[in-house]
Parts: sequence; structure tokens; C-alpha cells
Amino acid sequence: MTNTILLVDDEQRMLDLLDLYLSPQGYHCKKAISGPEAIKQVEEEHFDLILLDIMMPQFDGWKTCKEIREISEVPIIMVTARDQKTDIVKGLKIGADDYITKPFDEDELLARVQALLRRTTNQNIIEINDLVWDGEKYKLHYRNQNITLTPKEFTMLGHLMKNTERVFSREQLIDLVWGFNSEIDGRTVDSHVRNIREKVRQSGFPIDHYFKTVWGVGYKWINENN
Repeated sequence: MTNTILLVDDEQRMLDLLDLYLSPQGYHCKKAISGPEAIKQVEEEHFDLILLDIMMPQFDGWKTCKEIREISEVPIIMVTARDQKTDIVKGLKIGADDYITKPFDEDELLARVQALLRRTTNQNIIEINDLVWDGEKYKLHYRNQNITLTPKEFTMLGHLMKNTERVFSREQLIDLVWGFNSEIDGRTVDSHVRNIREKVRQSGFPIDHYFKTVWGVGYKWINENN
């Protein structure tokens, strides 16, 4: 299956260069010349990976990344001329998966794209005891019953199910779900957890066996064999 990559940069020359590198390797590339255009495309179709420039006017890459994370878990590589450590950390905290600086080596770019796609392949669909979290179709269902979650609830549940046994603090969940520098507090996280449990419980899935509170720390999803 051909992987589709969204290229986001305000310079047409850079978009064409990335396409020139990636298309001969079998990737199908689509282009967006601004943050809002990229977000619109993500809303309308599925992408396997996004290469996102940071230094764009008005709507920069950080803001674009945060907006995309509101609606999608698509892997994101930040592509930028900025290589300061604080920029790298900021990009990763707001939801980017990797980071490469301009001018970049073609072989390094391809290697990072391939590595990230390997890590995320098959992670968009998670099935645990007939509970299916489908990140591609943005659906959660249990034995043919659709379970309606809000986008934030869906994203939070996905992070937990993808990282079984890992304890997420409330602060970590805020960064992952609402974004870095969000003004959301821990009570909002707790409220979303209660809503997720209640909605999934109504379907008949034994969520209380899997979705655990770690008192004084946060939340985790345990392996089904525990």
C-alpha cells in the first residue's frame, strides 16, 4: 500500500524539492502552502505522515501542529531551519514525532520518514478484547456497537491504549491531548476520564478492568492478561 505524505511549507521551491526526494521512493505526496490549508486537508482525507515546516508567516508550524493534534494522530516530522534545543523540545511537546533541520541530507530525510512509518504502522487500529479503537476512521466500537466519544476523549483513550502499562500523569495528558501551554487543569482530565469510563461501560466492555487510576500519579491502561 502506498503511503501518502502531506508536505507543508510556505515556499513552493521547498515543497517541490521534498516531492522530488520522496516520490521516486514510492510515496504519494500532497502539498499545502500554509497551516490552515494543511489543517483543512487533514480534516478531509487520511495521511500516513506529515512533513511540517515551522517558520511560516502568520500561522506557524507550532500552531499548525497543535491544531492538527486536535483532530488527528497522524505522525508529524517538523522540518525547519531552526535547530536550537528549545525549538526541538517545544516541537516534541506539542505533538511532533520527529524533527529535522534544513539544510538536510536527502538520505537522512528518507531514513527518518521510513523509521517513523515503521513505528506507526498498524498503530492506528488497536483491538483489545473486541474493543476497537480505529484512528483512521476516528471510531470506537465494541462488538458492533459504536461508542461516541468527543475528540479529546477519543485522543486520550488512544494514547492510553497504545502505551499499555505506562502511567500518564494529568500534566502529561494535558500536553498530549490539549497541547503544550494549555490552561486546562487536572480536574478537566478527571472529568474526561469519568466520561470515557461511563460511555464505554454502557457498551458492556469491562473497562474498569483495563483503565486504571494510579492514585496520586495519574492513569494507565493495563495489559489484558493482568
